Amino acid sequence: MTGFSKDPFNYHFERLEDVAEKISEVLQCPITIEDVNHRLLAYSTHDDRTDPARISTIIGRRVPEKVINSLWKDGTIPKLLHTDEPIRVKNIDEVGLGNRIAISIWKNDEVLGFIWALEIEKQLQQSDLLLLKKAARAVKNKMLKLQVRKTKKEERNQEFFWKLLTGHVSTEHEITQSFHELNLHVPSPFSVCIFKFPQEINEEAEKKLSYLLQTTQQVTILLYTFDFDELIILLSAKSSAPLTDIKHFTYSTIRQLNERYQLKNVTASMGGIFSSPVFIEKSYKEAIAVHSLKKRFPKETTELTSFSELGFYQYLDILYNQRKESGHQHYSLTKLKEYDQRHSTNLVHTLEVFLDHDSNVHDASKALNIHINTLNYRLKRISEIGELNLKNMNQKITIYLHLKLDHMPL
Repeated sequence: MTGFSKDPFNYHFERLEDVAEKISEVLQCPITIEDVNHRLLAYSTHDDRTDPARISTIIGRRVPEKVINSLWKDGTIPKLLHTDEPIRVKNIDEVGLGNRIAISIWKNDEVLGFIWALEIEKQLQQSDLLLLKKAARAVKNKMLKLQVRKTKKEERNQEFFWKLLTGHVSTEHEITQSFHELNLHVPSPFSVCIFKFPQEINEEAEKKLSYLLQTTQQVTILLYTFDFDELIILLSAKSSAPLTDIKHFTYSTIRQLNERYQLKNVTASMGGIFSSPVFIEKSYKEAIAVHSLKKRFPKETTELTSFSELGFYQYLDILYNQRKESGHQHYSLTKLKEYDQRHSTNLVHTLEVFLDHDSNVHDASKALNIHINTLNYRLKRISEIGELNLKNMNQKITIYLHLKLDHMPL
């Protein structure tokens, strides 16, 4: 079967499944065909033997995320994204992956997908690998038609998403109907998440980001778009703990951007979690607010991602405007500022660090790089000069808010 001088795939196939069956027949091994985002497109059906990774892929119609991660770590996927030659993949027992040969399907300088041939009963020889390259060309012709339909669908999705984000589709009936027309599930619960990059997202970065979103199985990605230096996503959680799910997804995405693509200094912000799609615009605006506050208060909000975690920070704009209109100054804080100015001390900074660390003298003294006794002395002077009771929660919260309001004009 391996001594063909002509191309055994050089005729018209009705379906991509027919191509998979023909490749399996010629090479005498199980075949799966995936798109570039590891979604299953076709597979040979008459195989008696397979491995757990292939079974999971067929059942779920996509390669399991743990398998994708393993293939990144062992260098398989990076190789496939840079060559049109067959790649031999050794078994990875922990994810149920047996020995196989993989080849990328290319159109010009773009990878459209992959063919995977399992080496269960036989090891493919050099002549088989040449046939596999011919098979990749046959698959390409079928995939190009799929790609045209996919591009048109993505354009419709983009237009709809921007209408949602900007409030141009407002009633629940209209939104729900549009989701159904695009064959999308109405999200519940959902959130809008924004990834902010230090520079404009170019075409190459777009492809990498799209790949990560298409392959993640932590959450359901419904719609996404790129806007200069931002990736904006509408996503839905899969468990009964949506905040935890979405936060884990943001952390994982940032880590993978760093590890796989060396894309660093990316920040994530997520809006509120809602059940009704009429609140998609609201969630988007809240994600923008989170990013704005993270920019204003980088140290205090390092671990903060979600609008629901903002606490009093979400009210600072309102309080700032009120203070601006009234001209009100906090009595104790004003006295401490005047004292610092006259005596070249830093009691205001000491107080802010102390309150930042939840009034924990041990943590605050470490952050200030001073002895705990020195901090206790300063706190005593702060209480005396500012006529302030640092054991009174109301007084502490009020002065803490005013300390943060002082950063608002930045």
